[in-house]
Amino acid sequence: MQGKKPFLDKEVVRFRLSERVPPHNLYRRLAELVNWDFLYAETQALYSRTGQPSLDPVVFFKLVLVGRLENLVSDRRLVAHCALRLDILWFLGYEVDEELPWHSTVSRTRQLFLAAVFERLFDHVFAQCVARGLVAGDRQAVDSAPVKANASLETVREKQPAGLTGSRLVTDEPAAVAPAASVVTAPAHQLRTLAAHQARLVAHSSAPGPSTPRRGCFATKPTTARLTPTRAFPSNPAKPGP
Repeated sequence: MQGKKPFLDKEVVRFRLSERVPPHNLYRRLAELVNWDFLYAETQALYSRTGQPSLDPVVFFKLVLVGRLENLVSDRRLVAHCALRLDILWFLGYEVDEELPWHSTVSRTRQLFLAAVFERLFDHVFAQCVARGLVAGDRQAVDSAPVKANASLETVREKQPAGLTGSRLVTDEPAAVAPAASVVTAPAHQLRTLAAHQARLVAHSSAPGPSTPRRGCFATKPTTARLTPTRAFPSNPAKPGP
C-alpha cells in the first residue's frame, strides 16, 4: 500500500538543538575543540565603555568563518543561509526561535576591524585547529576554471625567445641568432583566423586600380585621353609679298 506522510505544522514543546547536531559535524567539532573566549580580550580596545551593547565579537567572527567555509561573500545571503542550518545555529549559539543579527549590523561590524586584526585572530584560530587535529597538511586540492579573455585577436603576437642567461665566453665571433620560438599566445586555429582577417583588411585598404571597382560601388569604364599634335606652322600663313 502506498503511504503518504501528513504534515500538521504543530508547535513542538520539547526540542533541544544540540540533539539535532551529530557529533561528527564540522561546526560541532569547531565549537567544542576551539576556545573562542580570547576574542573578547583581543577586541576590547575597539569598543566604547558606554552606549548600546554591540554584536558579540565571537558571533561576528564565527559568522565570518562560516562565510568562508560556505563560500558566501554576501552578508545578506550569509544570514539567510545560517537561519536554515541547525548546525550553524548551534555553532553561533542561537536558538531556533531566536533572530539572527541583521545583515547591515554584520557589515558595519566588519568595517570596525582592520585587516591586521583579522589576520592575527584567524592565525590564532588556525593554530588551535592544527593543535586539535582538525587541520592536516597531507592533502592538497587545486581547483581551476577556464575564463575567456576579453582581448582582441588583432593584438596576438608570437612569443619571442628570452635572451640567453649565464656566463659566456667573450669572443670576436658574432653571436648566433636564436631561432623563433614555436610557443605562441593563442591556439593555431585562432592564429589562422587572425591571419586571414588581417589579409582581408590589407586587401580592402589598398587603393583600387583603374579597372578594379571599389567594393559596393559601380564600375566605371576607363577613358583614354587623346592628344592632338601641334602644328609646326600657322593655320593661315601670310601670303608672300612680291
